[in-house]
Amino acid sequence: MERLWAPWRIEYIDAAKPAGCIFCREGKGHETLVLHETPLLRVFLNRYPYSNGHLLVAPVRHVSDLDLLSGEEMLGLFGAVALCRRVLMAASAPGGFNIGMNLGKVAGAGVEDHLHLHVVPRWAGDTNFIAAVADTKVLPEALFATYDRLYPYFKAERGEVG
Repeated sequence: MERLWAPWRIEYIDAAKPAGCIFCREGKGHETLVLHETPLLRVFLNRYPYSNGHLLVAPVRHVSDLDLLSGEEMLGLFGAVALCRRVLMAASAPGGFNIGMNLGKVAGAGVEDHLHLHVVPRWAGDTNFIAAVADTKVLPEALFATYDRLYPYFKAERGEVG
């Protein structure tokens, strides 16, 4: 049996798991991985990314059905997707993106009660033999390092200085 050592995972294993919807929790920064927020939506760094910089865009309002979104929320979500793409292009220069949503458990939604969009940056060669042979994804940057690298770009997009 092969072993893949991941000693940083012990922090997650030992940590108390908060109750409730991950997209509805209050707080900012590393605790919730919120990178950007408006009265209508939030942008989060995915805690279990497919690739470094994998972002989630969700309405603030707890809603699971696209038909229940207001026009403002719908427009805000897709405006935030464009913002995420701009930030990721500036911060990481990916070669492309996977952008989409999984609606319902059978479609792969990990959180089916609160709809959200995925913005996944992609690079040539970002999948390799270890994914095929060991069913393991290798991420070259620690989660909080990715957060710290992306946050200033979102801050600049909001026009905040310093």
